[in-house]
Order: sequence, then C-alpha cells, then structure tokens
Amino acid sequence: MAAQRFSYDIAKSARTLAEKMDGKLLLVSNVQDLSPAEVVARYKSLADIERGFKVLKSELEIGPVYYRLPDRIRAHAAICFMALILHRVMRSRLRASHTGLTPERALEQLHRIQHHRVRLNGAPPVSGVSSIQECQSEVLHALRVKKPAASQQLTLL
Repeated sequence: MAAQRFSYDIAKSARTLAEKMDGKLLLVSNVQDLSPAEVVARYKSLADIERGFKVLKSELEIGPVYYRLPDRIRAHAAICFMALILHRVMRSRLRASHTGLTPERALEQLHRIQHHRVRLNGAPPVSGVSSIQECQSEVLHALRVKKPAASQQLTLL
C-alpha cells in the first residue's frame, strides 16, 4: 500500500494579511449606524457586563434560582442588579482610598458588626451596636459610610 502525499501552498497575500492581524482583535458588526468608536465602546460595555455576571456568580455567590412567577423573577433580577451595583461602588471607593482591600475582604470585616436588641426581666428593650474595631472603622471610612448609630455600644463577650 502506497503512502499518500500531502502538499500545500501558502497564499502570500493571505499570509501578509494574517500577519498584519497578529495580536489584534477584529470586531465585526452588522449595525451600520454605529461609528467604529461606538462599536468598540459597545464591545467594551459587553465585556463589563460579562464580568458583572462573573462577580454575581462567584464573589457574590448568587447561584441559579428557579422561579415561576414573573414578579418573583423581576424581583430577583432587581436584587442581583442592586448587589452588583453595590459591589462596584465598593470596589471603586476602596480603590480610591488606596487601602488595598477588595470588596470581599471589606465585607469579611464588616459582617462582624451586629445590632443587638436586649430585653431583661420585662424592662423596655435596650438596643445597641457591637463595638466597632479599628479595622472595621477603617473600612467604613474608606467606603465613606458613617458608623452605625446606636443609643449604646454593647459588647456581648
């Protein structure tokens, strides 16, 4: 049995064009009323939206939810959208403050802050906020958020 031979030719014009495109991203659009700059801006905003979905799934840990009623679907979408906006605002403010904190690390610090409401022996309830540690205070300052106001600072430990 004889071996088959494989041969090819390189079209020099096609190779020259391919070399010109090396390392470049080619955007093609079927929307004719957009300028090239607008096509690029739309592409970049699409990439930003995709990063947002990645944040929702990973960093904010929002997993798939199965709703049947349209109002619940819209409510869930609104909550996800607000969570993403808050995450981006946090990221922006933390970067501007040069703390080196990520939104995830900041939330780890802040989740320890608790509001307490205590009622003893039928007396009127007393409300307060747990003691705010210096690291938490720094995070609140970086986020430009006021410390939680309470009539009393309570330490339960």
